Amino acid sequence: MRSMLGLLGWFFVVTVIPKVGAGELTEERCTELIAELQPGKDAIWRSIPWKLSVLEARAAAFKQDKPIFIWAMDGHPLGCT
Repeated sequence: MRSMLGLLGWFFVVTVIPKVGAGELTEERCTELIAELQPGKDAIWRSIPWKLSVLEARAAAFKQDKPIFIWAMDGHPLGCT
């Protein structure tokens, strides 16, 4: 049973994994990918009046009788802490 699983594992590594790769990353392909990953101008989060200052956000929320949503992070943005 172990030898059969090992054989299937090697078959997967040899045949499937090379086909899954992205291929060569050229400057043209990199430019295309960057353009594809940019959010559209109609992205809904762009319509939110974001505030960078907590005091400014607190004053605006108080005037409008609305809550404040705070996004806070600690550490590396990619989670590599």
